[in-house]
Amino acid sequence: MSEDRRLIEDFIPIKEISVESAREKSIRKGHISTLHLWWARRPLVACRAAVFASLVAAPENHQKRSAYKKQMIELCQWKAGEDTLKKARKAIAEAQKKRLGLPEDTKLEDVPPPKVLDMFAGGGAIPLEALRLGCETYAVDLNPVAHIIELCTLVYPQKYGKKLADEVETWGNWVIERVRAEIGDLYPNIKVGESLEKKQEQMELLEQKQTQLGLSFRKELTPVAYLWTRTVKCPNPACGADVPLVRQSWLCKKNKKYVALKVISNHQTKRVEFEVVEATTAKDLGFDPSSGSSRGTSTCRHCGTTVDVKQIKKEGKVGQVDQQLMAIVCTTPGQQGKTYLSATDYLQYIPDEKAILERLEKLCDETGLTTPDEPLPPIGTLGFRVQAYGLLQWKDLFSPRQLLSLMTFVKWVRKAHDELLAQGYDEEFAKAIATYLALMINRVADRASTLCRYDPTPTQSGINNTFGRQALPMVWDFGEGCPIGNSSGSASTSLPWITNFIRQENQNSNFANVQRSSSMSMAIETNSLDAVITDPPYFDSVPYADLSDFFYVWLKRSVGHLYPQHFTAKLTPKKKEAIMEPTRHGGDKKAASAAYEGMMHDAFKEANRILKIDGIMAVVYAHKTTSGWSTLIDSLRRAGFVITEAWPLDTEMGARLRGQNSAALASSIFLISRKRTTSEIGDYAMDVQPQLREIIQSRVKTLMEEGISGADLVIACVGAGLRAYTQFDSVELPNGEELDANTFLNEVQKEVAETILREVLGCDSKGVSQIDKITQYYILARYEYGEAEVAFDEANTLAKGVGVELDGAGGLTDGKTALVQKTKNKVQLRNYTDRGSDEKLGTFDPKETLTPASLIDILHRLLWLAEHKPAKISDYIAIAQPDSSQLRLVAQALSGRALTPNAGEEMTAQRTPEQQAIDTLLASWKRTIEENLFTQKK
Repeated sequence: MSEDRRLIEDFIPIKEISVESAREKSIRKGHISTLHLWWARRPLVACRAAVFASLVAAPENHQKRSAYKKQMIELCQWKAGEDTLKKARKAIAEAQKKRLGLPEDTKLEDVPPPKVLDMFAGGGAIPLEALRLGCETYAVDLNPVAHIIELCTLVYPQKYGKKLADEVETWGNWVIERVRAEIGDLYPNIKVGESLEKKQEQMELLEQKQTQLGLSFRKELTPVAYLWTRTVKCPNPACGADVPLVRQSWLCKKNKKYVALKVISNHQTKRVEFEVVEATTAKDLGFDPSSGSSRGTSTCRHCGTTVDVKQIKKEGKVGQVDQQLMAIVCTTPGQQGKTYLSATDYLQYIPDEKAILERLEKLCDETGLTTPDEPLPPIGTLGFRVQAYGLLQWKDLFSPRQLLSLMTFVKWVRKAHDELLAQGYDEEFAKAIATYLALMINRVADRASTLCRYDPTPTQSGINNTFGRQALPMVWDFGEGCPIGNSSGSASTSLPWITNFIRQENQNSNFANVQRSSSMSMAIETNSLDAVITDPPYFDSVPYADLSDFFYVWLKRSVGHLYPQHFTAKLTPKKKEAIMEPTRHGGDKKAASAAYEGMMHDAFKEANRILKIDGIMAVVYAHKTTSGWSTLIDSLRRAGFVITEAWPLDTEMGARLRGQNSAALASSIFLISRKRTTSEIGDYAMDVQPQLREIIQSRVKTLMEEGISGADLVIACVGAGLRAYTQFDSVELPNGEELDANTFLNEVQKEVAETILREVLGCDSKGVSQIDKITQYYILARYEYGEAEVAFDEANTLAKGVGVELDGAGGLTDGKTALVQKTKNKVQLRNYTDRGSDEKLGTFDPKETLTPASLIDILHRLLWLAEHKPAKISDYIAIAQPDSSQLRLVAQALSGRALTPNAGEEMTAQRTPEQQAIDTLLASWKRTIEENLFTQKK
């Protein structure tokens, strides 16, 4: 292993970079995320930190470390100034000059830049930052959609500069104008009050209704959203009415303006109708707009028959799930605010579906194209739920009007490319322009499927995108935007996001070497790279290829002919995609796991081949389960890498979907590794365990000083402890058997648990051992997960590390005073309010059990008594007879203040009810506990 220690192996300012990484998620203009959706893309500042710290040398002293800290904090801002970037490039060049052994008088501009590879480049965040820092950058990905995004991120802006953004803007508007002229009639303006063949009394009622809503009669409005619900026939043979599956009927929810649709049954037509109701409070509406279908189960509004999901799936498979328009959301030209119209009164403004399909067929005949008839992934594929309802091809995710609109955009993008060539544009430049226009179509498609929800809240009002998360769940009521209008999600609003990104990145003339190939076999010279910095697929987290097919089918139709080597296949390649997906292995999870591990091992072997002997690899990892970790670790070790360090960086917004009320890991872990230069076999007792303890003890203290706590602290310490294991080709136990990665992780978990307990409890190993195992588990679980609900497997791993049973008879989830509550595959700690009322809690009866009461049981009972029956504390202490010093250690540990001695008002305000109760008890500890205990003993 190289002696050339890098900054990332020594120190990085975790807290400061984490704050900026999390903040970056809310930045929009010019950001890479606004060019095109890609799942699980890392924040740019975190990528910048990884690249910079991987290429500069570790500081020789505290003064140098302080200077580096200041430089990295300045560098890792979303818009770091050019002077800051130049300073970073200079530091990288100086380190590279020294590594290459170049003469002292060599000018920095003559130093060959370091070669950096991202072998799972995806959306291109890591290589984009490598380019920004002056590196010779390589980006590899097997996925054609990712490859196109990378070209538009890492090559075209840098290669063509400002003129590219100008041309994309010009030709994007050229396309929009022609599409608008061709299909403008599909989205007509609405003249309020105009109706076809309505009787006079109906017209008068309509005029009265619109006057109540504050509308001027016969005013022309512009539709910005159409709200639909899926419907099925009522299974009651005596009824047969259309049953709307609408989940909720909110149109607007903001202060003093609450608008929703009231569902009214029309027993003559056997269909429901929708009435717009507005009030100043939600209660004044007179009905609950949220009382619609739940998980697909709905109720017939005519006869009360329940329609469950099984029935809906049955109807879907035979094509009997229909859709009904509920409302139209409009704007008034030159005015602010929205107008909400009931579709019941304006159905004449919705084009006939049969006529749309005829136009669509004509367009396909004219262009030689087809609508996206490629199949969706097999039922059971991670994240996909729509196939069970009869949506089996990608075109099934779009309504006929949406399909005609998108196909018309495809037609005119292709014509734009033809026109570019006809006007004499350079062929490659014309190709680049057309490719961005294709990305515009993809942005529109993401907001133009029947899986888009309508959001009525003020901050998000409008049509959400198809991919609210990395999955395609079924949506019962969906919103349809106007792709040729000026509202969010339209082509005209999508285009500036694209051109803003190009202008943001076109100042750097250094472009990347972008390759579409498998990471297991790359066309890169052996021993040629200075660093591999990559964000690989995480076991079973994201089915990138299956998700990206949504965009692949549109790219193939718009610019696939310009990239024939990438778009000849029906869909994106799956066989060599490194994820754990059982559907690709006949449903066999073990086979899928083995395939993932094998592919990751082959990819890391390839990384080992192309890295220089002193090269460094940083692997971004965010998977939290033991199975995911052990797979990655074993793949790295067997590929010849030693893991030298691990750093957690918080890369997520606090309000993200998985972050709310969950213990999901807030950080990405950067695992740092080097090529192993020896082939030794290690002895666990003699070589590994002592080093492991030293690493863990040092890392726990370092990270606590940096403010890292909870699950992030544990995972980062586990990652750092891997150095002791991965430095050997294999590790033998005293009995001669080989120590596998999973077993080693359990040993690391135990060591981390004990070390954290020593820090939390403020005592040595002997003091920790005097605290019973159940209480140890409770302290660690509170420290790691707080009050959150977590996966059983995750909590069980922690329990094993401590040495207690979580499940089964006598386990922590067993009995009425169970310490842990289990619900399906989730668990959550119970606090003193849940358990403390039991009179026997914390008491010890040798006739009933041989196990003394745990300290946490005694503490919970005392907290409850202090709150509800303080007069009985003395009697209880006489029975429980706790060790006062040990009990106080536990109370102080659970109060949390030992970990944050400088806690201010913010922390005090965030304290849980249990911590507040402990604070009260600790404040009166001598009088409440010690004096009572002394009296009883006396």
